[in-house]
Amino acid sequence: MISQRAKGLTGVKSLEMAPELINIYGNTAGNDFHITNEFFESRGFRKLHIEKALFGSSFEILHSVFFPKPIFDLPIFGVDLVSTPKGISAAIVDLSPVRKKLPAFVENELKKIKLPSFKKVRQLPEWGNIFSPYVQFITPIDSKENELFFDLIDDFLEILINYSTSITPDPPDSEISIERYEAQRYYCLQQKRNDKTRNVLAETYSPAWADEYIEMVLFDCPFPYEIKN
Repeated sequence: MISQRAKGLTGVKSLEMAPELINIYGNTAGNDFHITNEFFESRGFRKLHIEKALFGSSFEILHSVFFPKPIFDLPIFGVDLVSTPKGISAAIVDLSPVRKKLPAFVENELKKIKLPSFKKVRQLPEWGNIFSPYVQFITPIDSKENELFFDLIDDFLEILINYSTSITPDPPDSEISIERYEAQRYYCLQQKRNDKTRNVLAETYSPAWADEYIEMVLFDCPFPYEIKN
């Protein structure tokens, strides 16, 4: 679903990445793990990342982040799903602002969504001030809640994609573009404080590899020149 949505964006094309970052295999404590990554870019987005990770028979992760170009007034789309043999243990989705608040159109559309009354709402981490008031972080209790959450993911994506087709870029040297650039860097830095992600990757490969993967793949901060693109 997410991959198909990404491929429907205006001007989408594959983003060149090192082959060793596309398919990653390893083994730890006798358990195989396999990570596959898809990378795209499009009008409005510097990187569209979709990751699927399978850690033996223990659990699997779907992780995706759409990073906007700072010259566009677009929020960051993010979703994570952690599945175990017993079901989905954690699910989060958000359109995160890259300024003090979401664009008016996006917020108005989010307000129209009738958010389900999920039974097990999880507490955001202490570094979670990067998320919007509309973030959904839950543990689904059954297949019905799974489907409701999947529908939410698609609703959030539809809002973002529809909005991305109608906006025009701001000058790269404008105060607002620079503000969005700094805010996106802050988003990435806050995400890097997630020790759970680092610990899982460190246990399955090595601490050094985990740090490099987080820096290069998961939450690479935009470089100054990217504000102009």
